[in-house]
Amino acid sequence: MHIVFKLYASLSDYLPADKRRGNVLELDVAEGATIEQVIAPFNLPPKLVHLVLVNGHYIAPADRATRALIEGDVLAIWPPIAGG
Repeated sequence: MHIVFKLYASLSDYLPADKRRGNVLELDVAEGATIEQVIAPFNLPPKLVHLVLVNGHYIAPADRATRALIEGDVLAIWPPIAGG
């Protein structure tokens, strides 16, 4: 199954070097893979996985282990961002 994986801000450092500039990686994942299963191989520090969206819809932390992705989904993740 094919999805698009996007990591923003400092999280883009966890993508392969040739994908960091555009912050997008197209992935083939197992049918029914969950958000947590897709994230796991990238070794993202849990405290940096703050805002998670699938196709622009927020996924709460409690739902990330069970929310299965489907063909063509776009999974985007942002770290916590402070501003002022």
